[in-house]
Amino acid sequence: MEAQPFPPAGFVEAESSVDGILVYRPVPEDTGPGEAVVDFSCPRCGGTTAYSVGGGGLRCEYCGYYEAPERDVVGKGAREFEFKVETMERAAHGWGTERKDLTCEGCGAQISVPPESMTVSCPFCGSRKLIQRPGSQDALRPRFLVPFEMTDEACRRTIREWLGSSWMVPGDLERLAAAVDLTSMYLPTWTFDGAARARWRAQVGHTKTERYRSGGEWKTRTRTVWRWESGNVTRRFDDLPIPGTARLSPVLMERIKDFDLSGLVAYDPQFLAGSHAQAYDVPLEEAWEAARHRMREETRAACRDQASTSKIRNFSMELDFSDESWRYILVPAYVGAYRYGAEAYQVMVNGQTGEVAGQRPVDWTKVGLAIGAALAPGVLITLAGLVTVLLGIGGVVAGAGMVVLIVGIIIGFVIFQKARRLDDV
Repeated sequence: MEAQPFPPAGFVEAESSVDGILVYRPVPEDTGPGEAVVDFSCPRCGGTTAYSVGGGGLRCEYCGYYEAPERDVVGKGAREFEFKVETMERAAHGWGTERKDLTCEGCGAQISVPPESMTVSCPFCGSRKLIQRPGSQDALRPRFLVPFEMTDEACRRTIREWLGSSWMVPGDLERLAAAVDLTSMYLPTWTFDGAARARWRAQVGHTKTERYRSGGEWKTRTRTVWRWESGNVTRRFDDLPIPGTARLSPVLMERIKDFDLSGLVAYDPQFLAGSHAQAYDVPLEEAWEAARHRMREETRAACRDQASTSKIRNFSMELDFSDESWRYILVPAYVGAYRYGAEAYQVMVNGQTGEVAGQRPVDWTKVGLAIGAALAPGVLITLAGLVTVLLGIGGVVAGAGMVVLIVGIIIGFVIFQKARRLDDV
């Protein structure tokens, strides 16, 4: 009888946790190019693994097994794509691993989470009205991402320092840092390259001073002389970022947007293990229009700066774009919310640099006292001056008081505006 080959056809050797014992498993099914399913079960105990933002890689939550990541750092040399139909047709879709989608009935956000996630509230608005569905595989798959560099502990330290960094906030606010409900999340971002070449023409005003004789006396007057000017401007844009989601405050997104793209790595589903992610809800075409608008406005400003003076009228510009390309990437952020009194406040942290943006409650009693202190000297000096005027002594003190009062009003206005920005999103 002919001996059967071992291992049998269709089986390959698997890692064994017991020395001297060989283990074989069926050959994984071929799921097609770019659609390989990634297994995040621990090879030692079979438990669920999660991405470790401290050192990267996968760490088992049960037995501590650690698998170092294979980071293919590509940085600014990451491939860019042209605006061609075939580019979109050949692009991979989905996350490349099993995920589930949660749709928030409160704000409409759609979040991708690991299948074992027990998320019960929306990280954007805090709503507990979530609808769970199998993960969508329709959206483009990101080709690159910026990995997390900050751990949860470091992030909370940063938030605690930020919460207590202003004298305008309540004194007990800093202690709430531990209560901030933080969620590590990869956010979608489009980046665009392009060259803008502009030809401009405008009337530019030049102030001319001249002397003339009137009634036997020489007098001086100024007038504006308008002259036509023109020029050419070329601006090149590299990795102009446009958020891929409209579910987050654009103010907060703008404040944490400075990611170092020299840290870009090739996308691997392992980076998403244990983390939330969000697919883009701003499509490529819409993002490109937003990028073009920013390029156009910056080029327009460069054209106006080329004029010999800042007095400009009848400005016109012809603009051409070229060398246009794009990337779809993921960037790391911590998204959180906390409550102070009856109000809810948002906070976001750049998961690479630690930059913080968010809302903070204002202690208007402190602000009011500060504004009062700024106004008090001017009010008192002005009142003292009015008394001197009534007594016929003179109005010098009153005049000085008015000056001090005006300065106090300006300082008070600045304080008020700064206080308003603390909760501006």
